Amino acid sequence: MSHPPLTPAVSGELVRLDGPAGPVAVYVAGHGPPLLLVHSVNAAASAAEVKPLHEHYAATHTVFSPDLPGYGFSDRSDRAYTPRLMTDALHATVALMRERCGPAPVDALALSLSCEFLARAAVEQPGHFRSLALVSPTGFIGHTPRRGPPGSTRGLPWLHRVLTGPGWGSALFRGLTRPGVVRYFLERTWGGRNIDEELWRYDLITTRQPGAEHAPLHFLSAGMFSADIHTLYEQLTLPVWVTHGVRGDFTDYRGLGIVKDRANWRIDVLPTGALPHFEVPQDFIGRYDAFLGR
Repeated sequence: MSHPPLTPAVSGELVRLDGPAGPVAVYVAGHGPPLLLVHSVNAAASAAEVKPLHEHYAATHTVFSPDLPGYGFSDRSDRAYTPRLMTDALHATVALMRERCGPAPVDALALSLSCEFLARAAVEQPGHFRSLALVSPTGFIGHTPRRGPPGSTRGLPWLHRVLTGPGWGSALFRGLTRPGVVRYFLERTWGGRNIDEELWRYDLITTRQPGAEHAPLHFLSAGMFSADIHTLYEQLTLPVWVTHGVRGDFTDYRGLGIVKDRANWRIDVLPTGALPHFEVPQDFIGRYDAFLGR
């Protein structure tokens, strides 16, 4: 079966890294202080999800936007996609940042589930990070404690076996990535029908690449969700900015009570869906700049 060629999601040089996370592709653009931007995890994820920020900050920063393992131009082989793998990819990207920009701590922003990987990376290497921005972070739904053993996940191996049964995984993934279905899930992310059409088009192309189903099927069986995420969030001592919206599927942040009174955490709520940097870019950037300025 022929596949449409994958084109770059954002501007800049595409650097290929190899390390514990396998081949990882990182877009590098601009000049100035280093800034890490990390896309979310879903059926159609890629660095395209951070494009408004990548293109804006390339004018003032050296921006590093990786495709996480299983997505974009990174390795999409059939292997276990876990928080450990994703965190190792972030460590490799930060090593590249330190090589290119010097050893000063970096500012980093992540979307949704990738906020958990970024928090883990910052706990493991606190000297490598100056600040974290967590956009629509996972791990704060309801009041259920998430303080499992270190490194444990919420993965359901039996569900992954079901999802990847003979021929089922590919068929399921094809169903989830039909144009209308991708649009449906983006509308649930936005909380409305006014989605970003360019992102929708890129999602359709990236989900048609060889191996595109492997990481999403681990995501669907919860293998990338950390069971110890509350412990990680509580261990962060650097400045943390959380922002989230009030529309769509990602609006339950009752669990923020565990960190909202901590002096190093700042929380902003915007009248948007889960990707506010697409909907209100100037407001979002203004708030992020104010946080970085502190």
